Amino acid sequence: MKNYNYQKTLQVVWEKAIKRYGLGNRDASSYFNEEETDFLRSIGATAQEVYDFAEDYVVRGEPDFATFALIHDIRRSYYLEVQKGQVSEKTRDSETLPAGDTEINGIQWLLRIIDKAKAKLHGELHPDIMYSCGNDRKFLKKHDIHPAEFLRVVWENENDENAIIDWVIERAQVIQPVYA
Repeated sequence: MKNYNYQKTLQVVWEKAIKRYGLGNRDASSYFNEEETDFLRSIGATAQEVYDFAEDYVVRGEPDFATFALIHDIRRSYYLEVQKGQVSEKTRDSETLPAGDTEINGIQWLLRIIDKAKAKLHGELHPDIMYSCGNDRKFLKKHDIHPAEFLRVVWENENDENAIIDWVIERAQVIQPVYA
């Protein structure tokens, strides 16, 4: 059952990447066998993406597996439902993304992370770019937004950038309850 239990296979792939990175292997292309690579392709993911998440987890302690799985569930859904399992021919490199210090409504990084989220949804991130990298997480933490939640909002408003911007502004203005 490749769909019903896909999350179990995703966890196996994640754990393998964590182990390989922890052992010093820095060659993402050597992490997975043909079956695992085919699995990643079937959910719209790449070995490099798994490597990037594993690297950040081992080095920085985040994102954890739950966050990795939630992000990739949204990408998988987009890949299967919108792209009908077809890989995009396009690639977004760093040069085509807005600069991190570009501001919209006084908010830096927002335009860049919106474009990165769209590229993640479309499977168009250049291997040198990671959605939910350290700077993305810094931005998302500041605005109290989970990386998967942001990806979902970008999907829901893919053709309305202003709606995404308004959502982030509204989120930033919500007073969060304090728990003891």
